[in-house]
Amino acid sequence: SDCANGGILVHRWQVAEDGTMVTGNRVQRIQARSGGTGQNGNGINAFRAGNVVISGNIVSDCAFSAIRANSASNLQISGNTCSRSGETAVYSEFSFEGAIISNNIVDGAANGISIVNFNEGGRMGVCSGNIVRNLSTSGPYPADSPGFGVGIGVEADTTVSNNVIENAPLYGMQIGWGPYLRNVVATGNIIRKAGTGIVVSVVEGAGTAVISDNIIDGALNGAVVGQRWAEPATGDLASSNDTGYAHLTVERNHVS
Repeated sequence: SDCANGGILVHRWQVAEDGTMVTGNRVQRIQARSGGTGQNGNGINAFRAGNVVISGNIVSDCAFSAIRANSASNLQISGNTCSRSGETAVYSEFSFEGAIISNNIVDGAANGISIVNFNEGGRMGVCSGNIVRNLSTSGPYPADSPGFGVGIGVEADTTVSNNVIENAPLYGMQIGWGPYLRNVVATGNIIRKAGTGIVVSVVEGAGTAVISDNIIDGALNGAVVGQRWAEPATGDLASSNDTGYAHLTVERNHVS
């Protein structure tokens, strides 16, 4: 607790299998005194370390992420409680392959869970059984587009299922960014009180996405909306089974 720049670090000079298990810790009040946009200020941080398991930890009040993994493949993040994160609570980013993020609680963050950076080769994930709630549109630095306040963000070769998202002021779920979308299935999720329930990329070159059997309750700006980067490009796709986009299936979602 009360560390200047990081809590528990699993770092390697080069990408390789590591096998560290980070379990059963309490990490709190981690600052980012050396600044940056995520290099510091994380409760638990894996960097270039493969085959890492991060489970059963209580992580709170970190300047950036409760749990952040950068270029860490075959990663498991499960059963953690992450409270009051300054930026993205649980982050799998850059050139990873294989991340399971399951059964975590995220309460308070700028963004909830991100499995992203397909532009850097980041792909292949499972995001299931998480509770993500009480997100904010403000973070530790001026936000890049589209902004903070996203419940779950994914991009490539990833399933997103059986999660509960509540109070996500920008998007409950963001699927893809520009052309960086491939093989995403989002099914069986509950989204309550969001700016937009689910946004999905409809830019030329975007790959397949299936959005089905979700409950979306109280999304102010639409339940399922196609976007070109940060700009809405369609009406509410949940109101019709024909999206008008060959790469995109939207069906059997319940909207209220």
